[in-house]
Amino acid sequence: MDDYTLLEKVGEGSFGYVWKAKDNRRKEIVAMKQMKESCTSLDECLELTEVKALIKLWGEPNIVRFRDVVLVNQVLYLVFDYVESTLHHLIEDRIHLCTEPELRDELLRVRVGLCSEPEIRGWSRQIFLALAQMHRPGGYIHRDLKPANLLVTKGGEIIKIADFGQALEVGCQAPCSDYVTTRWYRAPEMLLNSVTYNSAVDMWAVGAIMAELYSFSALFPGKNRQDQLDQICNVIGSPTHESWADGIQLANSCGYKFPHVPVFHGLASMIPSASPEAIDLIKSLCSWDPKKRPTAMEALQHPYFAPSLCELPEPMTSAKLEQRLYLTHICPGAKLLFGAF
Repeated sequence: MDDYTLLEKVGEGSFGYVWKAKDNRRKEIVAMKQMKESCTSLDECLELTEVKALIKLWGEPNIVRFRDVVLVNQVLYLVFDYVESTLHHLIEDRIHLCTEPELRDELLRVRVGLCSEPEIRGWSRQIFLALAQMHRPGGYIHRDLKPANLLVTKGGEIIKIADFGQALEVGCQAPCSDYVTTRWYRAPEMLLNSVTYNSAVDMWAVGAIMAELYSFSALFPGKNRQDQLDQICNVIGSPTHESWADGIQLANSCGYKFPHVPVFHGLASMIPSASPEAIDLIKSLCSWDPKKRPTAMEALQHPYFAPSLCELPEPMTSAKLEQRLYLTHICPGAKLLFGAF
């Protein structure tokens, strides 16, 4: 692996490791994802859903930029632009800025966040812009959106979706495993073992993330699957046959009984720093029924984003296609993969 030098390990997950590395050809710092599963050939690597998704979404400004595929002794490395931080680390850093323990504890106790609404609006808008492109026909469901998978540039202005290891092609007919998505951000249909869920699971996750940015506390911090569903009921009330008949049926099939919880807490009291427009959007994103959640494009047209309505995503342009053709000159595996589309 002469073209790259591994510098330090910066992350670890079920997939393997993430390294901060140096691109010796361009004298740049990059991120390299070392996969735990071995690959025997470059062709096999290029058949991975994660790699296909990264190539297909290459050039989107709010999706981490894929740079290269490296295969060394059957160990696969995916190379990306290096981005300084994640939303998870940003939240932790903001909390630690409160040097007085009593002040920090009080802020967390009353669930008042340390991010301004314009900041949260900007980050949320960028996430929806990325999802609007991802969720198009022939695109991908991410299935593991969480603060740790949202990269943030040093100044905090730009956010990028990363880690497509659990991605699934939109409209895929293969059964969907429920063993995806970190529990706190997992949509209820996934918790109830649905095998036909769709891109609405990503929208639920963004609703939970938005609430967390306001409160700096997880909205649904369940300890296990049953507790997760109970936590959701405690915040938004239990579903009924009228509000989500399919969910009641799913619960019956897997032996879970929804507790009888009317809506009495309310999101507004849990995240007092959020505007009425923010509360309304989060409520719609965290609807029990996936059909009632807005799509990414619909979310961008919500009054919460009124000042930015003129900047909706556009369809694929010739310029974007030229960008992807350029990728074939910097990513050895891209030429082979583009031939499949």
